[in-house]
Amino acid sequence: MPMLTIQPSGKSVEVEAGKSLLAAILAAGEAIAHKCEGKAECGSCHIYVKEGRKTLSKTTRPENEKLDSIVGVSSSSRLACQAMMGAEDVTVELLSFV
Repeated sequence: MPMLTIQPSGKSVEVEAGKSLLAAILAAGEAIAHKCEGKAECGSCHIYVKEGRKTLSKTTRPENEKLDSIVGVSSSSRLACQAMMGAEDVTVELLSFV
């Protein structure tokens, strides 16, 4: 099973392919905001994907539209509720505010 490494804590957990990064981060016991319950409406679960971006599910139109409205977005930005784990290891960076 692929590993998800969560920065800045450095915690690593095994995650089955197809599971959302949000669900995996929460299951790992990490704090991450998620106000809209995974509907790509609030943008509060914005994360940076440091490694393994290409193994994640493709960015959808609603996710792109929400990311376009968030300050501080970069090419490594994803919404944790929309990004689904692939078959390879992934490293993400959580934002410092929750």
